[in-house]
Amino acid sequence: MERRGTGHGEEGKMEKALCNSIAFIWIWRTRWKAPAHKNRKAVANLVQALIVSPTRELAGQTEKVILAIGDFINVQAHACIGGKSIGEDIRKLEYGVHVVSGTPGRVCDMIKRRTLRTRAIKLLVLDESDEMLSRGFKDQIYDVYRYLPPELQVVLIFATLPHEILEMTNKFMTDPVRILVKRDELTLEGIKQFFVAVEREEWKFDTLCDLYDTLTITQAVIFCNTKRKVSLVINYDLPNNRELYIHRIGRSGRFGRKGVAINFVRNDDIRILRDIEQYYSTQIDEMPMNVADLI
Repeated sequence: MERRGTGHGEEGKMEKALCNSIAFIWIWRTRWKAPAHKNRKAVANLVQALIVSPTRELAGQTEKVILAIGDFINVQAHACIGGKSIGEDIRKLEYGVHVVSGTPGRVCDMIKRRTLRTRAIKLLVLDESDEMLSRGFKDQIYDVYRYLPPELQVVLIFATLPHEILEMTNKFMTDPVRILVKRDELTLEGIKQFFVAVEREEWKFDTLCDLYDTLTITQAVIFCNTKRKVSLVINYDLPNNRELYIHRIGRSGRFGRKGVAINFVRNDDIRILRDIEQYYSTQIDEMPMNVADLI
């Protein structure tokens, strides 16, 4: 399953968590049946849905939304994420929750401690699957999957479709249903795009500082390809693939709003830039001096 596009800022993040959480609960509730045997109460309090996310923030937001919705349908949730007390995780899981939202490392740890019991899990959701793969969680995800029951529904949600995702669907899924956004529905209309020629990698940061001196920027997203770098989207580095480009800059022009995207481009990046232009039938001009008037 693929979902494209994310919101901007806290509002967009909570909107994303809300949409995902509603989908998770709907899928789970359509499969859930109260156990008929004498241990019905004990089984009903076991974890039945597991949602794994690449960041603590996203896992925590998903937990909050599920708890809010769960007040109306008697669903209990808990976030198992790094940076929180392991003792609190153990207490919550022993007390009994229906849904666990967590990050790969902590979820894997709780399973290996036999605190997170997996025998009643019916649904596994891997949110932002492509992000988790790019962050190096692949082995932990496979570890988690090994402990889950064979009769399991798996949902993968992702923004781009790299080869690793296809490989994962083959290992986790049987005859999966793919929900994809057609290319014709992806548009950069309404987003003015510019590039700034930067001859050397080490000059990018100074260029960024100059840009902030020139513009009055209240909110911005700056994308880099490595962790060391730190209404406007700035591609400090051009993305490694064309699909990721629209996923990045679409944040500034979502829902028909106008936006601006600025790309830092070295000489050897020009080919990538032109490829993006051709792929999306768009135009990326060199940044004008009056760019501040366009934001």
